[in-house]
Amino acid sequence: MKSNCYMSTFNTECRFSQRRRLSVYLGVGLLILLALACGQPPPGQGAGEIERSAADQVSFKVETVVSGLQVPWSIAWAPDGRMFFTERAGRIRVVLNGQLRSQPLITLTDVEPSGESGLMSLALHPQFATNHFIYLSYAYKSASQLVRVVRYRESESGLTDRQVIIEDIPAAKYHAGCRLGFGPDGKLYITTGDATDRELAQKLDSLAGKTLRLNDDGTVPTDNPFVGQSNARPEIWSLGHRNAQGMDWQPGTNLMFQTEHGPSGFDGPGGGDEVNIVERGKNYGWPLIHHNESRAGLESPLLEYTPAVAPASGTFYRGSAFPQFRGNFFFGCLKGERIIRVVLDGRRVVSQEHLLQGKYGRIRDVAEGPDGAMYFSTSNQDGRGKPARDDDRIIRLSPVK
Repeated sequence: MKSNCYMSTFNTECRFSQRRRLSVYLGVGLLILLALACGQPPPGQGAGEIERSAADQVSFKVETVVSGLQVPWSIAWAPDGRMFFTERAGRIRVVLNGQLRSQPLITLTDVEPSGESGLMSLALHPQFATNHFIYLSYAYKSASQLVRVVRYRESESGLTDRQVIIEDIPAAKYHAGCRLGFGPDGKLYITTGDATDRELAQKLDSLAGKTLRLNDDGTVPTDNPFVGQSNARPEIWSLGHRNAQGMDWQPGTNLMFQTEHGPSGFDGPGGGDEVNIVERGKNYGWPLIHHNESRAGLESPLLEYTPAVAPASGTFYRGSAFPQFRGNFFFGCLKGERIIRVVLDGRRVVSQEHLLQGKYGRIRDVAEGPDGAMYFSTSNQDGRGKPARDDDRIIRLSPVK
């Protein structure tokens, strides 16, 4: 009798224990599903996990550097190791020794942060260590939305000596550009969008849908391709762009590479995102050609992506921390939610690889830090993403030995 009672009690306890374990498992699964539904990553993501480049088995650690940001658009480093970055709402933030300073370096009050615009690119002068010049591009409040580029000098009291480099660049809620970069020639290059008026990209009397080239004080170099031509803006370096947002120069060749957004359905068939080699006075076709189309006198893309990946940046890796990556071109993708790595031999594409696909949401800027690590920013707070609990973030990829 005792034995039967004991077995009955044992079976009851087993059934209870099984139900309790099942309840725990279901509860954990429900929490994970709820986290995913709320746009939050599974536990541990962004907290030091190891990823790998499948192409050549390069392992790297993924670590969040700073979190809780609002659409960080552009990242740059000062010679003293400080990280500067912009937030779309109009703030320049600074990270020193791995810590985000609580107060912005400056908050611009005339920024119009609607849609895809707001405060965008930041570039430091090549002689920043001596002149302390910082350049910014942003959409500003006016009767019609426009973009301007300004220069500040960093001093002990903050940013001073504001100077407008160029303004009245056509913009809109979408297709406002606008990436800044200093070329090997010391000139300031500026990418501009077509302001959703595609015909402007082919008009030489408009700054929209172009690459511009200026001296560091905003004056026009005398060797620009359209200087002295009637009905043409002398600032123009190249034309026929829809909305280029990434730009860098290839080590060794000094060729300028740009990433550019293709049509979105309302202005042409979807897809057709591009990587272009941009050269003096050339016409990159928009809207006369797009995707892989070709026409005499117009430049077809080096690389084309359909479906769209929405390329939002572009940088060549020059460091030593990842020797396998040296000379490779990297860019972040918003819609594609990945980093694309392009291996090149001069103008020739050797191979491509997609990294971190779908793991961190919308990826905007990609930049190389002074430590040789790769950094990227998320853009999940821009109204099109699914923010994780600590988005937006700047994240570091460092080598695993």
